[in-house]
Amino acid sequence: MHTKKNSDALLQIRNLNISFKNGKHSWHEAVKNVSFSIPANQTVALVGESGSGKSVSSLAVMGLLPADTSRISAASEILFNGVNLLKLSPAERRALCGKEIAMIFQEPMSSLNPVLTVGYQIGEVLRLHQGMNRKQARARAIALLEEVGIPDPASKVDSYPCQMSGGQQQRVMIAMAIACEPRLLIADEPTTALDVTIQKQIIDLIKSLQQKHQMAVLFITHDLALVGEVADQVIVMRHGEIREQGEAGQIFTAPQDQYTRALLHCRPDVSHRPLRLPVIADFMQENAPLASTTERQRGWNSDDEIILKVSNLSKHFSVPDGLFRSKTVRAVDHVSFELAKGKTLGIVGESGSGKTTVGLTLMRLHQATGGEAWYKGQNILSMPEKAFHPLKPKIQIIFQNPYASLNPRFTIGQILTEPMQLHQIGNNDAERLKMATALLDKVSLPATALQRYPHEFSGGQRQRIAIARCLSMKPEILICDESVSALDVSVQAQVLNLLQDLQDEFGLSYLFISHDLAVVKYISDQVLVMQHGKQIECGNADALYASPQHDYTRKLLAAVPRGYTAQQGHD
Repeated sequence: MHTKKNSDALLQIRNLNISFKNGKHSWHEAVKNVSFSIPANQTVALVGESGSGKSVSSLAVMGLLPADTSRISAASEILFNGVNLLKLSPAERRALCGKEIAMIFQEPMSSLNPVLTVGYQIGEVLRLHQGMNRKQARARAIALLEEVGIPDPASKVDSYPCQMSGGQQQRVMIAMAIACEPRLLIADEPTTALDVTIQKQIIDLIKSLQQKHQMAVLFITHDLALVGEVADQVIVMRHGEIREQGEAGQIFTAPQDQYTRALLHCRPDVSHRPLRLPVIADFMQENAPLASTTERQRGWNSDDEIILKVSNLSKHFSVPDGLFRSKTVRAVDHVSFELAKGKTLGIVGESGSGKTTVGLTLMRLHQATGGEAWYKGQNILSMPEKAFHPLKPKIQIIFQNPYASLNPRFTIGQILTEPMQLHQIGNNDAERLKMATALLDKVSLPATALQRYPHEFSGGQRQRIAIARCLSMKPEILICDESVSALDVSVQAQVLNLLQDLQDEFGLSYLFISHDLAVVKYISDQVLVMQHGKQIECGNADALYASPQHDYTRKLLAAVPRGYTAQQGHD
């Protein structure tokens, strides 16, 4: 973390008001009277949930708001080095943004051109802003790829984005952003979709580049634990307004606003496991109660009833390797575990470890290459499809992206009753509709939701609908595939509490697949660690986190964001 305190503000935002068109004649105010400054050579974190206005504010700085559907009030000012960016012509703004101010976006694959090599895309920035020729730009692009930690940059410079991992794509985006050595770097949720180890690498890279190039950094995120590792100052936003801002130490050790306190407590912590995770609503009231200190006991015992036993599960894929060749990828290679009734087995690992393939193979969405999975005395991997059909309702899956897994043309009522019809649950439509209403109540949604469509709900509400759909089958096993990783920390807490309540009430067994080790620790009785398709270690959650036996597990745990307290010694 940069420690030099420089009072000279490089960027000043004054009375920023941004509205978006909401129908023919109405406007929605997304940002309301926001004012803050970013000193030179410091990192300022902008924190808040989805819809808080943090990303909109950064897009306003870059001049990337849609001109036809948005407007910035005449009284607003965005001053960069004393110059009001809102008064510049489009040509002057373009010359400044990319050279003096650069931005890293959340989703690199959406930001990189898929039909151009990464070297060409980095070189384009250099040719446009630095006047380099192609040879000079290529040499500089290779140097930049080396600086951001891309292996073998001389050959990677000719790679296309799809040939690189998510972490490497994000590094390419960072290389493009620092190509012209900007004075201000805006990083908009740069690690949200990344594994915990890659996330730590990107955070460390941004910190080292900030110090090396003496940049100011605006770091935008919803995760306060992450903020504690990077920021000198913190600004907390909610509903388009600033709730609190100040030095990182003050925000983390003595937050003044209830909302800031809520964000600090909502995220699971690997050091303890409360009976229930606090949510925003718990803190947004007068005399809000302190977070629960009672711990939930977790663990697997030898006398627990085993509901699913998996032995030597394998799934191999054949992928092209050149023009006429193919190679075998061992996505899952001889993985074995047992799942107890009413308990949760967490499966963790980086992208490509095979954890999602385990879940999809058990659902028979992939055909297993080998191994057995015993449920109710039957090997569900080898039985004919007709024999497996009656067992399908008992094993359900919740996917990571609820919007992609819910039919946008169906009402919520149709989404919930269709599986009941297919599996002949309920005697008639009226009875099924009554059951759907009860399921919505179970996941804390009103009965009026039955007539609405998925796009009318927030991400957390859509995930609740996906859970309700699974419950309509009266399952015994739920496979949760990164089912909370795309959610804000407060919404994540709500969904985790819901999963815990359902497990307590119905005795459900969960396979909880995630790359977030703090979440896995909170929800799991046992944890299975995977790497490159192989099983690294498996054991009771508390024991494994307290004393990991494998270097890879220790590496994963070391990468978990620890918040401000872990960084105090560096201030």
